[in-house]
Amino acid sequence: MSPESTGQNKHNLTVYRRGFRTWRGNRPFWAGLFTMLGGAPIAYFPYADLQLGNMTLAMSTTAGAGSLIIGVLLITLGLTMWFHSIVRVFAGVAAILLALISIPVANIGGFVIGFLFALIGGALSISWAPGEPQPEEEAPHTAPLDKQQPESEYAEGALHGATVPPQQPGDHGTASGYGTSSGYDGGTHRAG
Repeated sequence: MSPESTGQNKHNLTVYRRGFRTWRGNRPFWAGLFTMLGGAPIAYFPYADLQLGNMTLAMSTTAGAGSLIIGVLLITLGLTMWFHSIVRVFAGVAAILLALISIPVANIGGFVIGFLFALIGGALSISWAPGEPQPEEEAPHTAPLDKQQPESEYAEGALHGATVPPQQPGDHGTASGYGTSSGYDGGTHRAG
């Protein structure tokens, strides 16, 4: 392998990581993740079999179908928060309601683990708001160095407190006439 290949792979990893960070920042990522993590134990525990030596402990309940539906809906709401963040408030409220319903239906909300994750995910989804794009700051426009020096005796007098006669139209070399023949004063405004 050549030394360039390591750097190139490192660069690709950095690009993917920055892309993921940008994607994650434009949506309620943590809300969706917590909601999906809450749906997994709620859907899993009613169908899980725990082996303790030769003994099998089954958690199946009569409301196993309800637990599966609640868990799948929470996972779907978590994905909705990621990929359709415009409905984040609805998804958050629905996640909180499903988490509360899972307490009596799904083994005390997936043994409280799923309940807490879904509750936190729903609350995060409701409270998330998209960031405002920051305006680009423009560099201050300054006159070129040769234009910062006074161009006439009137300008030198103006710097030392003397009065300056008013500029006449077409007079481009006076104290206040930093403009050029094109009518611009060196800044972003037109000379008047």
